[in-house]
Parts: sequence; structure tokens; C-alpha cells
Amino acid sequence: MPEAALELLADEPHRAPVVESERVFAGRVWDVRRDTVEYGGERIVRDYVDHPGAVGVLALDDRGRALLIKQYRHPVRTRDWEIPAGLLDVDGESPLDAAKRELAEEADLEADDWSVLVDLLTSPGGNDEAIRVFLARDVRPTDVAFARTDEEADLEARWVDLDDCVDAVLARRVQNAPLVAAVLAAQVARGRGWSTLGAADAPWPARPKGDPSA
Repeated sequence: MPEAALELLADEPHRAPVVESERVFAGRVWDVRRDTVEYGGERIVRDYVDHPGAVGVLALDDRGRALLIKQYRHPVRTRDWEIPAGLLDVDGESPLDAAKRELAEEADLEADDWSVLVDLLTSPGGNDEAIRVFLARDVRPTDVAFARTDEEADLEARWVDLDDCVDAVLARRVQNAPLVAAVLAAQVARGRGWSTLGAADAPWPARPKGDPSA
């Protein structure tokens, strides 16, 4: 086996110098930014969606079922199956607190046991969105149901056995990226006795926010 193959597989952080950065579009939820970057001895220009980041929650009950929600997503003209998730758009709110809020708002659930399941960058060639997916166990209903509007007004919730979730992913019947990553990671983690889970407050270096020129 080549010696390089024995090295630990890991992404390599690298902050290429940003010569110029400007917001070329300001949207209701996220913006588009244009950076001029020095890389490989050249200056290159890249446009990307400037995203606040997000969290997702795979909630499991004591029967090994995952809580999924079905919601209309206009860009893909689909009511897709998802896990509860939302933006990190509240100042000062930690990712864990955001995950707890989203689970309550989208599923009327709360949980006592929280862990980090998987981190992902959804499309690093076109946006800087980083998503942290938490595993929530020991779940129970909240005392008060959340009032939902817009696309969430007809949100549908369903408890689905984790094995059935994996089957749906592998058969390509569900395609939502956080859902796909969450159920596959959970299946593997469960098979390893949940030894791969991270602490709920584990560092999250892949969430690159702040001054884009830094």
C-alpha cells in the first residue's frame, strides 16, 4: 500500500489571500459575494452564495425510528422529505441551541440526549454553507405546539424506521442532502455502538464566517 494512503483522511484548511471582496447581490435570506483571490500564482474571481450556516436534527425514538418532515421547496418544485433544520441566523445563538429551537419549531419535540452526528459542506464550489447535524435521543413532545406559516403550514411529520430511511436513500426515492447524510451516518454510527458521535458542543472549524478578506 502506498505510504500516502496510510495518512489520516481529512480536509485541509487553507485561506487563500482575498484581494478584493464585494457583495454583488443582497437577498432576503442570503447574498451573493464576489471574491478576487490569489491562488497558484494567479488572481482568480469567484462568485458564491454567502450563507449563514445551518443545523439539522436527526431525532430517534426508543424504537429506532427517525422523525422526518415533508415540506414544499420551491427551487426544486418538490415536497421533499427532510430532517428538521434551519439557519444559524439568530445573533449569539449556539449551534446546539439553534438545533433545539428547530426541533421544537418544526416537530414540536424536545430531547435530553444531544450529540454531533455529522458535519457537511453542501456545495463548496458554489456556496460556503456549512451544516452541522445533531443526533437527538430521549425525545418527547413539547408542552405547546408551534404555529407554522408559509411552506411550513402544511408540514407533514412521520416516524420512519432508520433501516427504511436508508433503503429510501439508496433507492434514490429521497434526495435531500442533510437527510441523506444524516441517515447514512446514523446507520454506520449505530453499527459502531455510537462510538463516532461527537460532544454536542464540539468545535466546528468548518463553519467559515467573518470577514471574507481575513
